[in-house]
Amino acid sequence: MISVAVLGCGNRGADVYARHLAALGARITHLIEPRPARLAEVAARHGLDAGACFADADAFFALGRVADALVIATPDHAHVGPCLQALALGYDVLLEKPICLQESELERLLAAEAASAGRVTVCHVLRATAFFGAVRAVLESGRLGRLVGIQHAENVAYWHYAHSFVRGNWRASPPAAPFLLAKSGHDLDLLRWFAGAPPVRVSSEGGLHHFRPEEAPAGASDRCVTCTVTGCPYDARVIYGERDAALWPVTVLTAGGITLADALEHGPYGRCVYGGGNNVADHQAVTVTFANGVVAQLTVSAFTHNNTRTLKLMGTHGELRAQMERGELELHDFRTNETERWTVDAAGNHGGGDTGLVAAWLAYLRGESGPPTPLVESLDSHRMAFVAERARLAGTVERLG
Repeated sequence: MISVAVLGCGNRGADVYARHLAALGARITHLIEPRPARLAEVAARHGLDAGACFADADAFFALGRVADALVIATPDHAHVGPCLQALALGYDVLLEKPICLQESELERLLAAEAASAGRVTVCHVLRATAFFGAVRAVLESGRLGRLVGIQHAENVAYWHYAHSFVRGNWRASPPAAPFLLAKSGHDLDLLRWFAGAPPVRVSSEGGLHHFRPEEAPAGASDRCVTCTVTGCPYDARVIYGERDAALWPVTVLTAGGITLADALEHGPYGRCVYGGGNNVADHQAVTVTFANGVVAQLTVSAFTHNNTRTLKLMGTHGELRAQMERGELELHDFRTNETERWTVDAAGNHGGGDTGLVAAWLAYLRGESGPPTPLVESLDSHRMAFVAERARLAGTVERLG
């Protein structure tokens, strides 16, 4: 049985990866988490005693290699250091994205992997979905001819952007990752996967258009609970009050036994979105040219009603359109003038990608396949994000490599 330690017992580490690993036959052997109550809760799930639980990573790594593999799901800024320690001990690592917050750290991680017996798998879960697997299968079938262009949109949804990027942990960069990397690292990875070649040139436009003090409606208060403005789509009382209290995003506000009312009155998620506490883009467009000539355009926007991904792949002999939320695909064949429409299962968190990635990683750990995605390829998504942010701020076209 594959043994796995988990560093970071938050939602992704404990509620997603550890749960799926245990369900698929792995054994969780060690946990590392600084919050005592959370550590005890997750340890009880997996039947672990105090000797298998650690408050900090250094104490765990001092044991040497005590498991087959390690999940790293710490906060964004705390990924690289533990991953370097794990590779030095020969661990195979499942690493939550974003990999790092500094472009220079990409090469450090790649060099560390090259010197290690372990391999790093980045949690680019969308590759493991049935939906994007179907898109990839169309490409591989040759029905589109030669791929020429990609149009991809990440529709963040107005309320989701307000939650995560105005009121939430990713509202300011630094210290958080740039908006494009934090929200669309998966999407840039998909572009790399579909193009089948490394990126060579990137440009980007965008900025913070709406969530600024000068955009506030007349009479707006600094907190939603004291605001008398009617019809505001970003009213936290509506965004959280109309959603299931047992599910994300409400559980983010009520973690640790805090009531929703108290969170809205005193916490960050009850603040007015026009208060000026954020600096990340709310609408950004990126153009990437790949080494084989494929040109991809990605738009990521707060100003959408749904929370999904839509895309169009354009080839010399066909066009594929797809909508993730509904699992819909539509293929137009230029040679036969026929149109084919079908759906695939897009249910589950990240469209089933969380479970799919864990299953693929376990297959690799068991020696049944290679790593789900080579690290060198996963790093291209981050390179594109860092370069695109530099291009957006400077108004330049940037070259890679």
